[in-house]
Amino acid sequence: MAESRVVLIKIAGMFLLILGGWAARRRGLLREEASAILSRIVVDAAFPALVFTQMLRTVDAAALRQDWLLPMLPLPLVLIAYLVGLGTVPLFGGKAQRNTALFLITSPNWVFLPLPIAEALYGSAGVRVVLLCNVGAQLALWSIGVWILHGDVGQALRNLRSNIGLWATGGGLLLALAFPGLRNVGTLHPTPATLGGLAGAAAFDALAMLGSLTIPLSLLAIGAQLGALPVALRRLPPSLWGVAAARLIVAPLATIGLGLLLARAGFHLPLVTRMVVVLVSAMPVAIVCSVMAERFGGDATLAAQSVFLSTMLSLVTVPALFFLVA
Repeated sequence: MAESRVVLIKIAGMFLLILGGWAARRRGLLREEASAILSRIVVDAAFPALVFTQMLRTVDAAALRQDWLLPMLPLPLVLIAYLVGLGTVPLFGGKAQRNTALFLITSPNWVFLPLPIAEALYGSAGVRVVLLCNVGAQLALWSIGVWILHGDVGQALRNLRSNIGLWATGGGLLLALAFPGLRNVGTLHPTPATLGGLAGAAAFDALAMLGSLTIPLSLLAIGAQLGALPVALRRLPPSLWGVAAARLIVAPLATIGLGLLLARAGFHLPLVTRMVVVLVSAMPVAIVCSVMAERFGGDATLAAQSVFLSTMLSLVTVPALFFLVA
């Protein structure tokens, strides 16, 4: 009960920020150029700074020995959602929308929405689990996701080389393992207390402040992007409701069911990891899906509407699922 209440409060607060970005875009306060710059700051600066500093703070050899499987967890989540999509898409989608609907069902919001919830519930351990899972999620999105949409995996894999977030994650992991003392940089007692140590602490603190902007800026950017989407609340097509139901209800319930079967067979994940998996599996369609659908020949309108509707409905479905499993 307590966890579902925390989830409800966090999602409601995030939804208010999204709504603020949506209203600002609708009123012309955040024009297309401004929202594009906001998104660019989040993706190319704030999020890499967050990932880099959190890796330094939370990862050590012992933690990595325990969590080395986390980057692989998105693969079974994608597979479960893909199988759910194969079973449900024929019920509501035509052939023209099949690939796009499958892509939307298999692509939850991996990081920007679950990250503040995991932090509120489980602290730095929850943040580490979300960020490590995001490594595998990005690989899955730009390989399996593009394959589902268009079949062009080669170009997607080449795009991974310029993914700043992945580079920041890898760099933070390597430095955390090679120099364990760096986790104390930026604390109240930086070591060593030399000019170089103080400069390093100041640089780390600056990166940490930049990273702290990730959540509020990303939510405002999501709202601004949603404010530009062509969503009519009357006469929504069946395909839209089908994607939302499969993404928010059927896929997470299938994930929970598989987890219960594995637990009975003796396979147990740590509590924080298990709950973060439930959280991510219950997330709405990722905001980037509308851009990717347009870029790789999918149904951009269905993708944009699915982002909007599933984000709005997740205010109810995510706390309800947490209440079910907590």
